[in-house]
Amino acid sequence: MNAVEWWKELPGAVTVCDRAGVILEMNPKAVATLGSGKSLVGENILDCHPEPARSKVRELLSSGRTNVYTIEKKGVRKLIYQSPWFEDGEMRGLVELSIELPDPLPHHVRD
Repeated sequence: MNAVEWWKELPGAVTVCDRAGVILEMNPKAVATLGSGKSLVGENILDCHPEPARSKVRELLSSGRTNVYTIEKKGVRKLIYQSPWFEDGEMRGLVELSIELPDPLPHHVRD
């Protein structure tokens, strides 16, 4: 069975790196957003982040924790979700999702 590569056409940016921070995959949105139209596959994700974000990513790579926050750039709000990915139960690196948030953003409480 072929793997479904849903992330390639996701409207958000998807970047995947290994435990050393080497970028393994980028979808087209990530290339457009992070690489100024140039794929950064093979480069280190730490080189793509200024301080203090670089130190945070380094800590995430060593700890395996998840980091979630929002940003605003040029009037566009985004959700940034950085989380470890696993293979056979072993942490193999990080996935970084950057998703544009609509304004206003609906919030639903479901009990």
